[in-house]
Amino acid sequence: MPPAAFALALGAAFLHALWNLLLAKERDPEPATAIAICASVLVFAPVAAVFWDVDSQVWPYLVATSALQLAYFALLASAYRYAELSFVYPVARGLAPVLVLLVGAAFLGVGASASQAVGVCAVGLGVLLVRGISRERDLVGGVLALTIATTIAGYTLVDKSGIRFASPVVYLELGMAPVALSALLLVAALPSGRARLRAAMRPTPALAGVISFVAYVLVLAALRRAPAASVAAVRETSVLIVAALAAPMLGERVGPARLVGAALVVAGIALVVL
Repeated sequence: MPPAAFALALGAAFLHALWNLLLAKERDPEPATAIAICASVLVFAPVAAVFWDVDSQVWPYLVATSALQLAYFALLASAYRYAELSFVYPVARGLAPVLVLLVGAAFLGVGASASQAVGVCAVGLGVLLVRGISRERDLVGGVLALTIATTIAGYTLVDKSGIRFASPVVYLELGMAPVALSALLLVAALPSGRARLRAAMRPTPALAGVISFVAYVLVLAALRRAPAASVAAVRETSVLIVAALAAPMLGERVGPARLVGAALVVAGIALVVL
């Protein structure tokens, strides 16, 4: 994995952890998530216009990534309502790179070495241990987390191919614009949806949206330089950041299982990128 791609993916991990922590603190996550997406699209529209670079072959990928991103954000908002961040985040983010590697190797002809396979699996196991697999689990939260992992793997694989036909900022802007509109319409259709959207129009959700956009631009830039499985694995270091900040920001505990999980994540990433 080239050093530039590693640095981009690692920077994305820090930003990804931050915007998830911000949204997890929101009392009403669905409208907050919709506002976050809309803010990101509005803020970066002028940037996309300046750096406009699109090939006509990009459109099928944009349709696919928009659908997957909408499902991802809808599931994420629901998960943060029904389950703890320290459970949903590690399961969803940890299983995603494993799925990326398996699908890439099985169906897309992407080669994977034995050490890379072991490394990605170690990352997946490590992020699960960060939460602690021996505790009792919430069924709804678990199902949501597993489904989120599937959407993450899906749009990562789609974007790995689609990013060849547009610059990162433009690609993400075009992919997220339909998501923003759909999210607004879906939340507005909920009970008291418009009032909830007005209440969510605050700096914190908007900031979370801008940070999420920057984080994924870094991911797309990394995908141009390295295999999808490697990028997906490195960005899962965000789990360590969430584990460290969940205590001061959300009042959650960090136990021995999280320390063992952190060590596995670091070891797994080393196997993937070396």
